[in-house]
Amino acid sequence: MGWLYMQSLKGHSGPRQYLDAQFTFERPEATSKVLRSALVGMRVYYAAVEQIRTASGEREVWALICLVRYNPRDPEGYIFGYKDIEESMGPHECDCPETILDLLTPTDRPYAQQWRARCLVSAAARRARAAKPKPRAGQVIVFDEPLSFSDGRSFDRLEVVANPRSHRTALFRAPGSSCLYRIPNIKSRSYRLVEPPPT
Repeated sequence: MGWLYMQSLKGHSGPRQYLDAQFTFERPEATSKVLRSALVGMRVYYAAVEQIRTASGEREVWALICLVRYNPRDPEGYIFGYKDIEESMGPHECDCPETILDLLTPTDRPYAQQWRARCLVSAAARRARAAKPKPRAGQVIVFDEPLSFSDGRSFDRLEVVANPRSHRTALFRAPGSSCLYRIPNIKSRSYRLVEPPPT
């Protein structure tokens, strides 16, 4: 299915609420209900959708993925667009929260099985990143592989320095140098932290 664009969220407070309503409905042949959903990075909507067939009472919970574009200031007024994909179509996006994956009923569809497996690997990687200790000023950070910077220098060991402009992010300095570096997405890198020797 292609992208659908609209000029309003039809009274809903945000894209997630709009999509929850779109995929919750009753028809003569079946009912559909979003049991749980998440909008990750305002880019991808994930949902566990329960479908119950009226004639047989058969119940299935499957994953819905929607690519999302939301721009309330769009110059043409098309503030919201989405493209819906079922898990059985083998979507590329695999950051579905485990709380949604846990609600899905078993499936024999190969693409859905592969997608669920990729999501579990991605969730494990997120947990590992979250568990990593955050670098603190005074520590030394040692990387498994040297990092290259835009000034052409590479380091596998840097001093952690307090950032005067932000308490959330640290700066990094090469030993014996006054050059300071930023390292985006630091927790996605492999490193260990070394405490400074006692003085």
